[in-house]
Amino acid sequence: MTNANPGKGLQLHSLIKSSGELALSLVEVDVPQPGPDEVVIRVEASPINPSDLGLLIGPADLSTAQAGGAAERPVITAQVPERFMRAVAARVDQSMPVGNEGAGVVIAAGHQAQHLLGKTVAALGGSMYAQYRLAKVAECLVLPEGVTPAQGASAFVNPLTALAMVETMRMEGHKALVHTAAASNLGQMLNKICLAEGVDLVNIVRRPEQAELLRGIGAKYVVDQSSPTFAADLVEAVAETGATLAFDAIGGGKLASQILTAMEQAANRNASAYSRYGSNTYKQVYIYGGLDTGPTELARSFGFAWGVGGFLLTPFLAKIGPERAQQLRQRVADEITTTFASHYTAEIGLAEALNLDTLRAYNRKATGEKYLINPTKG
Repeated sequence: MTNANPGKGLQLHSLIKSSGELALSLVEVDVPQPGPDEVVIRVEASPINPSDLGLLIGPADLSTAQAGGAAERPVITAQVPERFMRAVAARVDQSMPVGNEGAGVVIAAGHQAQHLLGKTVAALGGSMYAQYRLAKVAECLVLPEGVTPAQGASAFVNPLTALAMVETMRMEGHKALVHTAAASNLGQMLNKICLAEGVDLVNIVRRPEQAELLRGIGAKYVVDQSSPTFAADLVEAVAETGATLAFDAIGGGKLASQILTAMEQAANRNASAYSRYGSNTYKQVYIYGGLDTGPTELARSFGFAWGVGGFLLTPFLAKIGPERAQQLRQRVADEITTTFASHYTAEIGLAEALNLDTLRAYNRKATGEKYLINPTKG
């Protein structure tokens, strides 16, 4: 395959104006010539993750959204409530490209990257909702022969986060996990990892059909928030597994508190004496998502040996170092069609991503619904 830089391509941008208006549009950008250790990827698949929506839509009120522009160059505008403008001050009046990860075919390469020419690669690093993406060789993961861009599009955020949860469990001395919104693509990956490695995992879901989905792939401990016996069921599952570490995709509300309370009640089952300070068993909840953007509410009924904090993938990968991070990346590549397979509700083009009804659909962030952008569709 010859080096063929297209010169220009469309890219999806998000702009929050100082006037308090969000504007989403397709922008024609230059595609630079690749440097010695760079490649140009023709992007053919890029998932819409919750983390992408944080940049794409931010705190805008979609009930105020309006569609404009032309069919091939749509524009969506919406109002950002004034009380949220301070939180986005650092990005005001900057047109920002969106899309954390994706996959495609290398169509141009620098002289140190010729071995990637014609290869299907996944890449992480932003600006992936675009027809073409300039990337460093180090940002690329070569996908196994026969793996399509759609199959490899979600090779980073969800797989590496799921692996990071198990790594964190071991690094911090826990023996089992609790995970919320557990029927998600990431949750299904985490189940497969835990089953393969003999790690007990307590899955918290929000509907009975989600519980059945997880049991169908072998999950043993599944508790349903919609059940009237949820609190008791959670204590039983935590007691049986000994889980003292949780990863929470919800963020807001009382769930983190309920998890810590269940861990404390499970720990106290074997207590030989009462302590007004609670058990000595340390309990940790990491919030890694914001499906509920409201405040995190803690009813402190779980003693004093506990912690609640945030968890992000990039700092974790930096913490474990490049050698271990590369081992995890390679595992993802090796198991991209099995353990780390992703399933999508729909494949849409860049212009379709700015269809108002479609945008509202993927912004629901519903468990089990995941959209894939294919920029080659226009």
